[in-house]
Amino acid sequence: MYVAEIQFECFDNTTVSAVDRAINSLMDALRYNGQVLGREFPIIMGEGVFHVRAVCPEEDSLHPNYYSDFVKKCVRELSNACLLAPKVRVLGRDLNSEQAADEEPPSWQLLYTTYVHTCSPLRSGDTLLPIPLYRNPPTLNGDHKALVKWQTEWQACDEIQMAGGCQAEHAALHEICDTSSVLFKRGMGLRGRIEHLTKIPTYYYQYRVGGTSFAAEQARRCPSCGGEWLQESPVLDIFHFKCDKCRIVSNMSWDHIS
Repeated sequence: MYVAEIQFECFDNTTVSAVDRAINSLMDALRYNGQVLGREFPIIMGEGVFHVRAVCPEEDSLHPNYYSDFVKKCVRELSNACLLAPKVRVLGRDLNSEQAADEEPPSWQLLYTTYVHTCSPLRSGDTLLPIPLYRNPPTLNGDHKALVKWQTEWQACDEIQMAGGCQAEHAALHEICDTSSVLFKRGMGLRGRIEHLTKIPTYYYQYRVGGTSFAAEQARRCPSCGGEWLQESPVLDIFHFKCDKCRIVSNMSWDHIS
């Protein structure tokens, strides 16, 4: 991933509140299109110029060719706050983050995230590297907002259950583990939508923890169809289970892996 600085220059007198609204609206639109990552974008005010630093999946992530209709609308509305179109300067590669997957379409892909990841939740099934969302057609309503929102909620549940310090842990685990949960059903719906749009087999990651024993874990069946799905060796060193019929992958319970 890369760190970029986005510059907004004033062409006439304006107000801080107008600039704040215009820039934040654009940054939200870029985020929901997968062109910037994270949720916080500090705005630095200079003499007639405003700067924002953001992390992007690729060196050219902020190119107008990737703009969604919503991003284009927000760029046009910058003039209402007396701001010129943004100028982008790539500062360099972020050494603490993952690189994006190659542009070559993968043989399969999956929705996989954790609370420590800020990258795209759509991963290559060949390498597990994140696939920038803007490479694909909009998931719903013109951009990828629904997918980004799903990722935010999944990560929130993951962080709660990892902390394990309150009773909300059980509710959080239900959302990321159980096929009956609202979050699981929504994620599976997005998975199906992505597969339809990309024509690439797309899987959903079911988080697994708990269980009674290693032997019981090995005997687990697909939670959707009840079929055999244990793999001879873990796929991508993580996924011990994979159902090609239901498009679900899962790990052996973390409680029973030595």
